[in-house]
Amino acid sequence: MTKINIENTAVESREQRLGTIVSWYGKASELSEISQYSKGGGCGGGKGRRCTICEASGPFSQASGCTDAMAECQAGNIRDAVLIKHAPLGCSSFQVALNTIYRYGLAMRGHKIENVTVTSTNLREDDMVFGGIDKLRLTVEDVWDRYHPKAIFIGAACATAIIGDDIDSVAIEYGEKLGIPVIPMHCEGFRSKHWSTGFDASQHGILRSIVRKNPEKKQEDLVNVISLWGSDVFTPMLKNLNLRVNYVVDMASVEDLAQTSEAAATVAFCNTLGTYLSEGLEQHYGVPQVRATQPYGIKGTDEWIRALAKLTHREELAEEYIAREHARIEPIIDGLRKQLAGLSGFVATGSAYAHGMMCVLRELGITLKGSQVFHHDPIYDSEDPAQDTLAFLVDNYGDIEDFTVSVRQPYQFYTTLKKVKPDFITIRHNGLAPVASRLGIPSIPLGDEHQAIGYQGVINMGFIILAVMKRQRFHQDLAKHVKSPYSQWWTAQTDANILSKHPELIWDDVSDAGVSAVKRAPQPISEGTG
Repeated sequence: MTKINIENTAVESREQRLGTIVSWYGKASELSEISQYSKGGGCGGGKGRRCTICEASGPFSQASGCTDAMAECQAGNIRDAVLIKHAPLGCSSFQVALNTIYRYGLAMRGHKIENVTVTSTNLREDDMVFGGIDKLRLTVEDVWDRYHPKAIFIGAACATAIIGDDIDSVAIEYGEKLGIPVIPMHCEGFRSKHWSTGFDASQHGILRSIVRKNPEKKQEDLVNVISLWGSDVFTPMLKNLNLRVNYVVDMASVEDLAQTSEAAATVAFCNTLGTYLSEGLEQHYGVPQVRATQPYGIKGTDEWIRALAKLTHREELAEEYIAREHARIEPIIDGLRKQLAGLSGFVATGSAYAHGMMCVLRELGITLKGSQVFHHDPIYDSEDPAQDTLAFLVDNYGDIEDFTVSVRQPYQFYTTLKKVKPDFITIRHNGLAPVASRLGIPSIPLGDEHQAIGYQGVINMGFIILAVMKRQRFHQDLAKHVKSPYSQWWTAQTDANILSKHPELIWDDVSDAGVSAVKRAPQPISEGTG
C-alpha cells in the first residue's frame, strides 16, 4: 500500500506514486493484464512504486492538460475559501470557464449562486527577476481584508517554481498571523505529465491543513462523497440506507472539508479523482473508504451499494433497495436495449470514469469497438483489487479492441474515429467534440458527470443516446461541408499511433535527447513497415 505522506507540503506526482502513463495502444485486456497489481505479477512482476508500463512515445504533442488548472478547479471552488494564484495573470485565464461551471454546480446543488473567489499576484517581468514574495504577502493581506475567508490556498505555477519563491514560509507566517489554514499547493504545470496530479495537490493540502485532526465525535450516518460539480444524485441513493451525504471538494465549505474525518465512510464518483483523498482519510484519520468498483451499470452499482452497506452496517436496507431498483429499472432498460440495438459507441474521457461509462454503454447493448482514455493509472492508492476498474470492465463486459491512452491528442483522435466509425461518442472534455463532428459523428458532452451514476444512470444514458441520435443527420451534413485540418497524407493513415512507431516519418533524426530541427516530407507507410 502506498503511504500518503502528509508531512511534506508537496504531493508526489502520479508518475512517481502510481506509475501513471499518458500514451499506450492495444486491447483493453492487454492493458489490464500488464496493470494487474490486484492479481499479482502485473507491471513486470512489481507492485506499488515498481509498477511501470512501457509507454508509447511520439515525436511531438499536439495538446496537453495542466496540473495547476486541476488544483485550481478544486481549491478555487470551495465556497468560503480563497485561492491565490501566485503566477502571471495568464495562469488565471482558466477561471472564465471554471466560473461558469461553478455557478451551474451551485444552482444544481441548491447553494447560493456566486462567482469563484480567485485572485492573482499578477507577476511581471521584474518579479521574475527579483522574486515575487513581497507581492504574495501583500496579496494575502488584501484577500484577508476584502473577504475574511475561512481558508486561503496559495497555488504555485510554472513561473514561480522556476524562480523558487518560498510559498511555504508565507503560508506558515500568515497561518499563524490570521489564525486560519493558509495552504501552499505545489501544483506547477510541469510537475506531472498528467493533470490528475493537480487533484492530488489540492486534496493533499486539505488533508494536511483543513481536515479536523482529533474529532470529538463520529457521525455514523455521514458519508463523504468526492465529486466535481455534478447534480445531487447521491443524496436520494444514500437516503435508502439512512445515510447523509457530505460532498467534497468542489462547492464544499471549509467546515464540510473539516468534518470529513468524522464520517463513517468515503466514496468517490471516480477512482481517478478520489482515491488520494479517500486513502489519506483512511490512513491518517481512520475513515474507511468503500473498496469496490464504481457505481456504474447494474452490476457495478450492486457491488458498490453492498460494500457501502457493509461498512455502515446497513446490509438489510441495501438488499431491499437493490431489489426495488432492479424491479423498477429492468423493464425500462429492456425497452431501451431494443431501441438501441445495432448502435456502436465510443468513450473519450478520464481514465476510471471512462471505465465506468463503458460499463453503462455495454449494459445498454451498445457495441464498443474502441475508446480513448486520457491517462492510465496502473494502480490506485489503495492497491485494492476491488477498485481495479479496468479489470472489472474487461471481466464483466468483455474486451475492447482499440483501447487507446492519449492525452487529448486530436490528430490521434481523428484517425481512431475514422477507423472505428462509431455512431456516437461520449465525452467530457469537449474540446475534442468538433473532431468527431467533422467526421459526421454526434457527441454526448457529459457536463454533468453524475448523469450516468447508479441504477437511474443507465436509464438516463439510454434516453440521452436516443435524443442525440435524432440529430445525427446534422453532423453528417456538417461533415460534407467542412475541410479536414490535416494533410492528405495523415488522413490516409489508418493507424493513429503510426508516429509513435515510426517517428522518422516526419523527422530526419530522432535522438535520445529529442528530435532534430530538420524536417522532411513524410511518405505513406503501411502497418508493419520499418
